[in-house]
Amino acid sequence: MISRAVNCFPDWKTKFEALGFKGITFTDQEKDSLNFIIREKEPNLVLITSEFYSRSTPYMMKVLLKEFPKLNIAVFNRSESYPLDLGLSCIANGVNSYVNEMDGTEEYHRGLRLIRDGKKYVSPSVEERRKMRTLDMEPARIMTERLKTVIRLSCKGFKDEEIAENMQISRRTVNSHKKVIYRSLNVRSLVELIGVSNYLGFTDPYDTCVFPKGFALNQNKNEKAAS
Repeated sequence: MISRAVNCFPDWKTKFEALGFKGITFTDQEKDSLNFIIREKEPNLVLITSEFYSRSTPYMMKVLLKEFPKLNIAVFNRSESYPLDLGLSCIANGVNSYVNEMDGTEEYHRGLRLIRDGKKYVSPSVEERRKMRTLDMEPARIMTERLKTVIRLSCKGFKDEEIAENMQISRRTVNSHKKVIYRSLNVRSLVELIGVSNYLGFTDPYDTCVFPKGFALNQNKNEKAAS
């Protein structure tokens, strides 16, 4: 089981064992360290909390499955604020099961028991959200070096035309790349992109910045004096 709630591990061990789970290993490791543990343990099931990678948990599940294509992953959500669309995104990105504690204790435990028995399960609330959508959720694209370059330049405050000039591509291509980035990482604004990018290691927190609207980097002396 993968979670950052280390203090909850003893309590969760008791509760999950009561539900029939055996041989549980708990960890808060991520990325390469997590991959090492999976290779060593060869688990039949990986349970991960929905908020482990914040909004980008679906994307990181796609990355994990690229490394371990046959891995059986189940995401469990214990947060009222975690959007149902991100649950759908988890499924779209290859997660086999999604269980939601917000569905109520009885349904939550039913889902966990089905997952324990090797069956796939999707939360009723997530299924209901799927029915309400007019379009199916698209899977994420793994971030290529070109997409990461667009991310880095965007997070440094470069405008689209500046990114296009720097990368020697059209502005239309920049816009297309940004749509893929925002959709794949499940972010809605530059501020969210900076936070996720820093968190996932695409950018350095000390090398990213957001300036208020109207801020000018090329102020001359007279402008500075006037301000």
